[in-house]
Amino acid sequence: MPKIIIDGVEIQCRDKIPVLQAALEAGLNVPHYCYHPGLSIVASCRLCLMEMKMPDPKTKEMVWSPKLVPSCQTLVKEGMEVRFNSPAVIANRDKVMEYYLVNHPLDCPVCDQAGECYLQDYSFQFGKPYARTVDPKVKNPKKDIGSRTLLYQDRCVLCSRCVRFAQEVAGSGELCIVNRGDRAEIDVFPGMPLENKLQGNVVDLCPVGALLDKDFLFRQRVWFLNGTDSICRACSTGCAIRVDQNRNILYRLKPRYNPGVNEWWICDEGRFGWKFVHDERRITTPVVRRGAATETPPWDDLPVIIRQHLTAVVQKHGPASVAVQLSPEMACEEAWLLATFIRSIAPEASLALGDVQIVGQEEKFPFGATDGDVKFIIRPEKNPNRRGVEAVINGLGGNVISREDLAARAGKGEFKALWIAGGYPQPGWAGKPLIDAAGKVELLIVQDLFPGPLTEAARIVLPFCAWVEREGTFMNHAGKLQPFDRAIDPPEGAVRDGQYLYALAGHTGLYTGRRVREMMAKTMPEFGQLHVPPPVPEHQH
Repeated sequence: MPKIIIDGVEIQCRDKIPVLQAALEAGLNVPHYCYHPGLSIVASCRLCLMEMKMPDPKTKEMVWSPKLVPSCQTLVKEGMEVRFNSPAVIANRDKVMEYYLVNHPLDCPVCDQAGECYLQDYSFQFGKPYARTVDPKVKNPKKDIGSRTLLYQDRCVLCSRCVRFAQEVAGSGELCIVNRGDRAEIDVFPGMPLENKLQGNVVDLCPVGALLDKDFLFRQRVWFLNGTDSICRACSTGCAIRVDQNRNILYRLKPRYNPGVNEWWICDEGRFGWKFVHDERRITTPVVRRGAATETPPWDDLPVIIRQHLTAVVQKHGPASVAVQLSPEMACEEAWLLATFIRSIAPEASLALGDVQIVGQEEKFPFGATDGDVKFIIRPEKNPNRRGVEAVINGLGGNVISREDLAARAGKGEFKALWIAGGYPQPGWAGKPLIDAAGKVELLIVQDLFPGPLTEAARIVLPFCAWVEREGTFMNHAGKLQPFDRAIDPPEGAVRDGQYLYALAGHTGLYTGRRVREMMAKTMPEFGQLHVPPPVPEHQH
């Protein structure tokens, strides 16, 4: 690893990275707009210019070069010396910031980007508190460039991040820079609105308030939001995300850097597919049916009630008369708690993996890329934890069957008690074979998000909380075990799945994913190693 000197301090850095990246990783706040580690380098914003020592043409002695060089375009080299705090660099930065603010509207109070805007931040940190311009500002109209995105061209600094993303990552190329000089602006090609399945990332990439998400527009001030690290549940890729919420209301999902999984991006399906969380139709309380009567027992009474019902079935029909269908929407810890609880009452109980939803074909980006050039994949498997639940089932062993066998055998009367876990965001996920079979069992327990034919037939109905209301781990398609934290509380009346399954399994105290994973890892070592993405430098954006 090469060593370089920045502002008189020697730092060790990764090989073949730009000096700007090395400085950011060393904790330095070097202003930049156009640079992004996931995109090509254009060195157009001129904010990151630095002084660098170079050999004098005559004496060959190392002297400070009279010309500033872009740190984003200069790769590190052993022994090189650069500086960002010299008078020349500071003077350049002042002029560049003044240029960016010449026509920028003073609309921070009404801008969605306020609070996380790098023009705002850099203006305070590196700019001047006054403006010398007296001419009227150039005004450009707002543009509706797609079904989900607005462009406020007045605010644009022409960093071209959005253009490069559309070309290099999405591969759709809808965005471009039109005109020249002071008339240059971002636009879409005629008849080509911004509609690719990764388009939401251009809003994340925009360092100012030029590109805005219609879904989030004017809904919340960012300084009111609380962010929680989580994992996207939209498909088996398992993208790292941040869940932003305020007062227990979810407002947006943003990607987190996760090398080897999603890098810096997420798809629109994951970004916008959380609205079911606040759906008023959700099941929020447990229900126990006794004949034609129904009751809502206290959560503290449920472990006794469920144990009594299951024990009665086992005593009457034997330990092989019980089956469980575990959902790929469950966390690994929740699946393990439920399966071990059932096996503690019925040691010969059958375990099956629930419905794995496959939609369409695998989509690779940029469009038409070969395997070596693929930068993002949307997978057809639309559940986050199929592989994790499979690992739990296979690790416990015993009677393991397919969901088709479970439905067929339940329909024939072989199973007298059936626990079905759902949790799918789409109501009506259960197929006819399972619905018909479930109506023939003596004891049906259903754990789900929304009412449906299964919950109507069940003797015991339990709420299934959304993933942002729970904590645990998902195992993605590649076998990486990734933790996610709870971001919001479940609806009033509901208790997190992990907590009531933890109590049901006979454990006392508060459920935590870490505590359960420690128990799991004693017999299943694969649950002892988490994949946690590295931290991103504080000043990188």
